[in-house]
Amino acid sequence: MTSRDLTGFLSLNEATIATASRSRRLSDMAWRIGFGAIGWPWLLASLSGGRPADKRALLDELGLPHNALPHLGSWKADVGFLRHIVREIARVRPAHVVELGAGASSLIAARALQLHGGGRLHSFDQHGGFVDATRQWLADHTIDADISHAPLTHESADWPGRWYALERVPERIDMIIIDGPPWSVHPLVRGAADSLFARLSPDGVVLLDDAARPGERIVAQRWRARWPHIDFRLMRDGTKGTLVGRRRDPTTPVANDNEEGRTWRHMRRAAAIVALLATGWITRGELGEFPQSAQASSFLDEAAASRRAGLLRQDMASQIESAAFDPQEIERVTGIVLPELPDDWRVTDVQVFPTNDSPAIAMTIVTPRKETLSLFADRAETPAEATPLVARRASEVVAYWEVGTMAYALTGQGDTRRILHLAGTIAPASGQDAPLRL
Repeated sequence: MTSRDLTGFLSLNEATIATASRSRRLSDMAWRIGFGAIGWPWLLASLSGGRPADKRALLDELGLPHNALPHLGSWKADVGFLRHIVREIARVRPAHVVELGAGASSLIAARALQLHGGGRLHSFDQHGGFVDATRQWLADHTIDADISHAPLTHESADWPGRWYALERVPERIDMIIIDGPPWSVHPLVRGAADSLFARLSPDGVVLLDDAARPGERIVAQRWRARWPHIDFRLMRDGTKGTLVGRRRDPTTPVANDNEEGRTWRHMRRAAAIVALLATGWITRGELGEFPQSAQASSFLDEAAASRRAGLLRQDMASQIESAAFDPQEIERVTGIVLPELPDDWRVTDVQVFPTNDSPAIAMTIVTPRKETLSLFADRAETPAEATPLVARRASEVVAYWEVGTMAYALTGQGDTRRILHLAGTIAPASGQDAPLRL
């Protein structure tokens, strides 16, 4: 719900939705009050909407003028979320994108579709006047999309709050962008978007905005349990967090959702709000996954596996190594940002390496001392920050660190201090003389 102009701190007044029911269940009101009390730090963090330089870079990438987007923040999609939309459209090249909650994301998604495959955007918003304004906004930039008025008159059997009255939804959906309804309807209302998940194509993607908020974390937890064939990961770039879900195995059955299960979930939801208030969630001050903590194990296993594959390729005459690579092309197609390497490091092999939910990049590098190293780059969450941590995989030493949503691992054999020192030359924060974690 983002106009092209500056919008207020709060979402549009729901009194403007003439067809919506005005009844309020007491339990829904309690959820709104409870989450309003604990959720204000996330709302404050979202006010900036991202750096102006990042917004300009995104518009340049799409060939749009710098004034095409308003100030981002508050109830508007931030730059981080918009960049995820562009990257996934460039990667998937979807034929049909369904968007819940129109606005800045509509402009960006429809323009990205023009540039990458020419798919169609089907956007829905509860405010009729805003739908008309958004159509005109896109038309001013010679961009077309199906933007429809969908009042909040429906109720989901599984989720609280009012839901969109959706019509003419494609039978097959390649991407779902979820930026509405606002949490003021109910903190868990966006969970009802899973009514569309059964229509996802085998390579389909789900993008949920505001994913770091308490309500969306609970939604993500339930989606993981209910949709085991979709891999969900919280990406911590941007000001509000983005939940990215990628469908991987269409043959996995959906979890049983009988009446007993729904009753149990209602009981758990009631207990959850009490627990949130009691434990003082605000004091956590972090955007990590809920309730799972970030773990490095799978990332390090993949880094070690990519090194083994690279070494095997070196020993096989029939397997061709490729030292040629274009960092800009890699970022545009895969979303992987490669670190800058020292000039005297020689790259001998660069390969796209498959992981469970996204492609990664594996590189083989030789240092001036003739040390063979493997650099692994992926979008992942680990306990590391900019300063490298150290772990071991069999006889290999792995130094790993994070920059934004990117995780990197430098793997080699030899002295732990040496590997850590080498990692420190390409990590943004200098490595220590001794390993930080074994």
